[in-house]
Amino acid sequence: MSLTVGTGPFGKQPRGTFNFDVAPATGSVLFFDPVPQRIRALFAGETVVDSQNAKLLHETGHLPVYYFPLEDVRQDLLEPTDTRTHCPHKGDATYWSLKTQRRTAPDAVWAYEEPIEPAQFLRGHVALYWHVPDEWFAEDEQLFGHPRDPYSRIDVYRTTRRVRILVDGETIADSVRTRALFETGLPTRYYFPAEDVRLDLLEPSEQRTRCAYKGSASYWHVRVGGELHEDLAWTYAAPQHDAEPVRDLIAFFNERVEVEVGGETQERPATQWSR
Repeated sequence: MSLTVGTGPFGKQPRGTFNFDVAPATGSVLFFDPVPQRIRALFAGETVVDSQNAKLLHETGHLPVYYFPLEDVRQDLLEPTDTRTHCPHKGDATYWSLKTQRRTAPDAVWAYEEPIEPAQFLRGHVALYWHVPDEWFAEDEQLFGHPRDPYSRIDVYRTTRRVRILVDGETIADSVRTRALFETGLPTRYYFPAEDVRLDLLEPSEQRTRCAYKGSASYWHVRVGGELHEDLAWTYAAPQHDAEPVRDLIAFFNERVEVEVGGETQERPATQWSR
């Protein structure tokens, strides 16, 4: 996911240990990283950003965010608003609405015009909420979900260790041929062949999500003992990039089920998917 999210090295719960204190006076690590790709954003038929000088802001507890030099943004489409917010790690932010003849997005763009001293590199740059533009592109490839983090990695390994998934004491999946997906900053996800899953306990869900790295996921509910556990399992029918080895396999949220690996119950991770 990111250097700064989950168990990433600069996240709130890093997996590893440094030989120095990484917590700055503001309590948050900021890393302003040049982006080598040309980045574009389109809104209501207009190209609102076209930049070969974008930066990625990595910040503790947050996914990376694109920032652009002001001159790379269509300033004629920006309308100042009275909205102001304060960030203890960056300073006071001012906002603009994004306005075209066809559509307006209130408070869609922000900047730290007078950032605090440790964040001076933000001066002269603006950012857009990811969900506002209709399309994002890196060079000529469309981006989905959020900016891709150059420090994120996905590795998939076959394992013959017996992996079991239990819900309320009921075995939902049991296999010695899962594939373990390791993704930066996230818990290990075990993907099962459908033949090793109690499909009679799964009910299709309308939920769909899009991962910047793995593609579009579809979901299932799990019903055990009359109780419905919503959106507990998912699959990638058409995975992208390094997630190709888990095509059509089924995974479960470690945060909400009991996972046994090699006969040992795994500790439930605490993430944004915990309930």
